[in-house]
Amino acid sequence: MQGIGSRPKLHVSTDGSGVVGHAGARLLADLAEATGLTGAYSTALGPLRPRGTGHDPGRTATDLAVMLADGGEAIADLAVLRDQGEVFGPVASTPTAWRLLADIDGAVLASLRAARASAREVAWMQAAETGQGIPAVQAGGRELPGLVLDLDATLITCHSEKEAAAPTYKGGFGFHPLLCFLANTGEALSGRLRPGNAGANTAADHITVLDDALAQIPDAQRHGTAILVRADSAGSAKAFLAHIRTLREHGPDLRFSVGYAVTEPVRHAIRTLPEEVWYPALDQNGTLRDGAEVAELTGMVDLTGYPADTRIIVRRERPHPGAQLSLFDQDEGLRHQVFLTDTPSCGGGPAQFLEARHRGHATVEDHIRCGKTTGFGRFPSRDFAINAVWLELSLAAIDLLAWTRVLLLNGELATAEPKKLRYRLLHVAARLTRGGRRLRLRISATWPWRNELADAFHRLAALPRPAG
Repeated sequence: MQGIGSRPKLHVSTDGSGVVGHAGARLLADLAEATGLTGAYSTALGPLRPRGTGHDPGRTATDLAVMLADGGEAIADLAVLRDQGEVFGPVASTPTAWRLLADIDGAVLASLRAARASAREVAWMQAAETGQGIPAVQAGGRELPGLVLDLDATLITCHSEKEAAAPTYKGGFGFHPLLCFLANTGEALSGRLRPGNAGANTAADHITVLDDALAQIPDAQRHGTAILVRADSAGSAKAFLAHIRTLREHGPDLRFSVGYAVTEPVRHAIRTLPEEVWYPALDQNGTLRDGAEVAELTGMVDLTGYPADTRIIVRRERPHPGAQLSLFDQDEGLRHQVFLTDTPSCGGGPAQFLEARHRGHATVEDHIRCGKTTGFGRFPSRDFAINAVWLELSLAAIDLLAWTRVLLLNGELATAEPKKLRYRLLHVAARLTRGGRRLRLRISATWPWRNELADAFHRLAALPRPAG
């Protein structure tokens, strides 16, 4: 038998010099500069800088966002950037960062949101001028026109007493933030931190988060592009849908597609549907979905109080192993899901396509899962206001990763989740050398993704900068 060779023996010491860890995170810091995010943060937070001395608070906020995008979980993780000053420049201490977060009140937080919106406008301009553009969302074998906004809430567990943390409907304890993501790119448009006992279907919270999300979209796209708002059944509140209709009547081309509870009138309507009105459901690539069918219930269920022309559509499907079934589903032997939409049948496609389009809302769960590893999976403070700022910086971190994918990457990495980007690009080690009056960051010649990272830096350097 051939023996298995042992690994080479190593002698470990701590006297290395010129070696940089997390070198790829410099890409995020430079992208924040290129999109104007750092400058906009500096303007928004300028009043918090005492007599113009010390660290620029805007730069500190950017460093926190970069740290979160890089996978940091606590303010102390700024040490990864701070201790590599030759690459990241001067970085605020942990106490300085804490003081900045504590000084941000509601008005300043609104300024941070506006700063992120201005950076988004630049990033989208750069995507258009470099030929990248904002990718379309695929559903039912088609490209959806315009932008798709996905709203959803999630539960964040707190393991200690924090202000406004409360028992959740699932028996846990913590917060219940409501978030909105752009399905086209994975950008985090808006989010509001809420107590753990906040209602999942609170119309006022949905209206606030949607309005915040629309404010993040540049004017040209907000008023010149079709926008679809998707949500689960928590978004089916009449006041929320009425708000969407009111907005549509005064500007943005907004449509909705939201889940709807399977109530007794809905069950009765489903039972009375003749078999010939059921049509095969579609998968996202346009092929027929095995074991699933779609039918329209419009006119069979009382939708009084909902916007005019609201349609109601149902899908029935053989349940997959482990699926949660209601008593009605168990009786029928099929799983039923219902949604409402105001997309008309003429020009909007058949019910099969609209159902596949609505089912695409499930991707928001992936965005939330990745967001929990990019800052809002845990909150650092006992103070609710500080945690609300932390959430906003987490959304900025998610945006930086999304802009990196759209503007700087190709192929597999252009659709990669944060975990893969960190493993392959952001956490790479490199060596710093000086020569010819230049500071060089030398990535290992054997690193598998060295060319992708180098190309990303080159693309970043070539991005058009905003005038002024």
